[in-house]
Amino acid sequence: MSGIPPREASDLSEAIQRLEASLRAFRDVAIALSGGVDSLTLAAFAHRTLGELAMLVHAVSPAVPAAATARVKEFAAREGASLVLLDAGEFSDEAYRANPSNRCYFCKSHLYDAIRARFRTLVLSGTNFDDLLDYRPGLLAARERGVRHPFVEAGLTKARVRELARHLGLGEIAELPAAPCLSSRVETGIRIEAPALALIDAVETELREAVMPQTVRCRVRRRGVVVEMDEASLARLALPERERWTERIGERALAAGLSGTVGFEVYRQGSAFIRPHS
Repeated sequence: MSGIPPREASDLSEAIQRLEASLRAFRDVAIALSGGVDSLTLAAFAHRTLGELAMLVHAVSPAVPAAATARVKEFAAREGASLVLLDAGEFSDEAYRANPSNRCYFCKSHLYDAIRARFRTLVLSGTNFDDLLDYRPGLLAARERGVRHPFVEAGLTKARVRELARHLGLGEIAELPAAPCLSSRVETGIRIEAPALALIDAVETELREAVMPQTVRCRVRRRGVVVEMDEASLARLALPERERWTERIGERALAAGLSGTVGFEVYRQGSAFIRPHS
């Protein structure tokens, strides 16, 4: 990014003009594609602007929901875009597996290093203007590696990204809820283990299909497993049904090497994250 602080785009038309100008100046790029609305929208716009000069790269690991990988593959096929799947290697890093408060720094470091080693070109991320207001250690990893954030530079907020996705005709992608990586469900300081992440993914997937909540998170905490859902969906889950889910999840948690209780709570954003002391 340049030394001039970005400003929010006044409307979608201005945002599109800025975004197109930035991408044409970048020329060939590799886009880190997580499978969320931000990166998919950036990938669609970049591919339609730059064609084969825009390479899509998706990292596959135990921390990536299976549904996100499937969505990325379907998206690339529909767009006719080149897609590369790779293992960024964060699971071989004990600093990442220890799950400190800046875990995302180690994850993004591995991701961007792996992409640059493979393509040796400019790496782009789907970070949006609103993300600058949150604690995001991955932004430091990006800055250290010269990763660019076109949505930030063009002044696109999350709402504007969704508006752009609708403008591009991306359908359900425009309405995708926020979906951080599976490791974000593990309480800070608890070691990241693949079986626990598989449990989280399975529980959330099955609850989405059976209960259709607006929001669901399966958290791994020191006291056990906690399933969080939006208040309305949790209220619809009658006590006998909740007890059946509790028993089922408890058995699977034990098989995944987890102990403690299983409970249900109202969704709280980032409730597994313990912020670092300032």
